[in-house]
Amino acid sequence: MARPKKVVLAYSGGLDTSIILKWLQVERGCEVVTFTADLGQGEELGPARAKAELMGVRPEHIFIRDVREEFVRDFVFPMFRANAVYEGLYLLGTSIARPLIAKHLVEIARETGADAVAHGATGKGNDQVRFELSAYALEPDIQVIAPWREWDLTSRTRLIEWAEAHQVPVPKDKRGEAPFSVDANLLHTSSEGKVLEDPAAEAPEFVYQRTVAPEDAPDAPQYLEIAFEQGDAVAVDGERLSPAALLQRLNEIGGAHGVGRLDLVEGRYVGMKSRGVYETPGGTVLLAAHRGIESITLDRGAAHLKDELMPRYAELIYYGYWFSPEREMLQAAIDLSQKHVTGTVRLKLYKGGVSVVGRSSPFSLYSEQHVTFEDDAGAYDQKDAQGFIKINALRLRLLAMRDKRLKG
Repeated sequence: MARPKKVVLAYSGGLDTSIILKWLQVERGCEVVTFTADLGQGEELGPARAKAELMGVRPEHIFIRDVREEFVRDFVFPMFRANAVYEGLYLLGTSIARPLIAKHLVEIARETGADAVAHGATGKGNDQVRFELSAYALEPDIQVIAPWREWDLTSRTRLIEWAEAHQVPVPKDKRGEAPFSVDANLLHTSSEGKVLEDPAAEAPEFVYQRTVAPEDAPDAPQYLEIAFEQGDAVAVDGERLSPAALLQRLNEIGGAHGVGRLDLVEGRYVGMKSRGVYETPGGTVLLAAHRGIESITLDRGAAHLKDELMPRYAELIYYGYWFSPEREMLQAAIDLSQKHVTGTVRLKLYKGGVSVVGRSSPFSLYSEQHVTFEDDAGAYDQKDAQGFIKINALRLRLLAMRDKRLKG
C-alpha cells in the first residue's frame, strides 16, 4: 500500500495531538488536515485553529465543527432508547462519541482528497479500536495512522523533549506529570490514570468536575418533569429544547445535586481491566426517566426482550461496532419498541440520587381498574387465576410425581 500523502488528524489542540501533528509532518512526510469536534467538552476551541496554523497547517485544511446536536440526536438518543449500560453501570459516554468523530474524519478525507486518517489513541485502550472500526466501516480503503503504536516516545519526558526539539509549543503546566487523563463531551467526563490507577484508593475530590459531592448538594430535593415522544426526551419542566440543549439542562440540574458519579473497574475490549471515574449527571437522570416512561407504555414481553438485548447492544458500542449490521439490526428492533413511549415522567433529585416519583402517558398500559384492591366492577375475574396456575404448574407437578415415584 502506498504511503499516505495527506492525512486528516483528529486534533484537540492539546499537547499530545500537537506533537502527533508535527510527527506526521516530520516523520511521515504528510500534509496534515486537522479536525476538531465541538462535542460540548466545555473548552474554547478557537486556540486549536491558531495552534494548527502556527504548525504549518493551511487555513483551508483546518476544520472545526460544532457537532453537539448531531451527537445527541443521532448517537446519544438512539443509545438511550436501548437503556444501554456496559457491565451494568457505565453509560458509554466516551464510547458513543468515537464513531461520530470517525464519521467526520472520513467525510473530511473525502472532501480534501486525503488518503489517510490519524488519531491519538494509545495501543492499550479501546479508542483505537472504535476509531478504526468506524473508519473502515465507512471507507474500506482508508489508511489509518496510530502514532502511539509506532513511535518510541513512551514517556512524558521523551514527549516533551521531542516537542521542544521540533518547535512544538509546550505550556508550562504540561512539563510535569498530569495527575490524570480526562476525556469530556456533552454526555460525560471520563478520568483515568495516575492518581486513579490504584482501584483500592478512593478517588480524590478534585477529580470530579461536573458534579458537587452528594454530601454538599442542597438539603432540599428538586423535582422536575421530562416529556418524551417516541422514546426521546423533548422537554424539561414544560419547555421544549433541542437534544443538545436538553442534555445540557439535565447536566446542570443533575450536577448541582451530585447525581451521576461512577467509580468503575471495567473490562476493556483489548483484554485488560482499567479503573475510570465517570460523571454523567444528565445521562443518569435521562436513563431513570426513560425507564420510568417505558414502565407504563411497554408491554412486559417487549420490555423484557429489550432488557435481554441491551447488554449485547451496549457491548457493540463499547467495542466500537456502531456502524456494524448487528448494531443496526438491534437498533431497528429497539426503535420499533419506542412507538408509544410518549408521556411525562416526574423525578426527584436529592443528595446524589434520582428517583421516579410519577409517570403518565396517553398510551399507558396501566389499568387502575384491573389492579385496584377495591371493587373492580368485574374487570378481572379472580377465579380465572386458578386455571392459569394449574396449567403453568402442570410440568412442575409431573416432575415432582416422577421424582416421588423414583424415590419410592
